[in-house]
Amino acid sequence: MNSKNLLLIFTRNPELGKVKTRLAKDVGDQTAFDIYKFLLDHTLTITKTLAVTKEVYYSEKIHNNDIWDEALYNKKLQKGKDLGERMKNAFASGFKNGYTNIIIIGSDMYDMSSEDLMLAFQKLEETDYVIGPAEDGGYYLLGMRKLNSVIFEDKEWGTQTVLKDTLQDLDQESKTLLAVKNDVDYFSDIKEHRAFQHFFQ
Repeated sequence: MNSKNLLLIFTRNPELGKVKTRLAKDVGDQTAFDIYKFLLDHTLTITKTLAVTKEVYYSEKIHNNDIWDEALYNKKLQKGKDLGERMKNAFASGFKNGYTNIIIIGSDMYDMSSEDLMLAFQKLEETDYVIGPAEDGGYYLLGMRKLNSVIFEDKEWGTQTVLKDTLQDLDQESKTLLAVKNDVDYFSDIKEHRAFQHFFQ
């Protein structure tokens, strides 16, 4: 295991009616909840064998005896008033604990693989920042080798300007952009996707 590498996984506590709310408008709360759990399982599958330290950051409260095996994942609580502050605090904690290459992902990316994550850590050996652009104008992955608080400030989180504004902040920095991928927020993101068809039978 590479002791310099840390993977942060941000997750919402899986509660009916509180996850994938934009998706739920089209498919209903129960189906949105089932899809979210399906996405969590996928995130578990692609991260559990990675030879890096892994930390799961819960949105509300830390759950014991859930899918995240405590032998493989350190469990923490997100802290901060918005997503930017929560991510910044998680990165700051990682750097304070001696990690030098830190990557953050969400837990709802079906199109991401273990290979994508390994590639991101490899790229972080060569450049100071690595970003996975999402089709909706945000990003599905962010990695850095030193804490840069600016990229977490003055952003309209959840909107299509996040990636553009972040890249503007990193204009003079060395960075690598990964392949553009689709995250799952709306029904239109998955209605044609084969992996999700069984939810709509």
